[in-house]
Amino acid sequence: MTTGAQHPSDAADFDLRIDLRGAVPADADDVAALLTQLGYPCEPADAAERIATVLHNDRQALMLARLDGAVCGLMALDYMYYLPLDTTTCRVTALVVSPDAQGRGVGRLLLRDAERRARTGGAARLEVTSAGHRTEAHAFYRACGFSDGAVRFVKLLGD
Repeated sequence: MTTGAQHPSDAADFDLRIDLRGAVPADADDVAALLTQLGYPCEPADAAERIATVLHNDRQALMLARLDGAVCGLMALDYMYYLPLDTTTCRVTALVVSPDAQGRGVGRLLLRDAERRARTGGAARLEVTSAGHRTEAHAFYRACGFSDGAVRFVKLLGD
């Protein structure tokens, strides 16, 4: 754990005006904006389709954080069977907080919710993926109790 950082379960870190809820198709504009901010350009129509895909898959979750009722954060989860350990892993596949809400506990609250959902869903571990260039995000995850894991290799498959 990084000096001065607190674990995501420390309630003092959270702005009490933050609440979490599942995304619904009507959230497409907010989801598109947050995904674009994360570096994955997305139009509202595409976001609506992605939300629908998640809603129809019981192994996925898409949570939104709101501050004073305005959406300011997004977290996507994927539950998968992990053969080497014969158990379920819950992976955070997307986590983004709008710049104006950063430093207010939104990301920590989302990760705390991910941990709760992972435990409730029977997962033995929670992991997060993050691009190699996102060094600030890596420091944040370490401060929230995550340790460096395996290196992931990706090969894009063209159309």
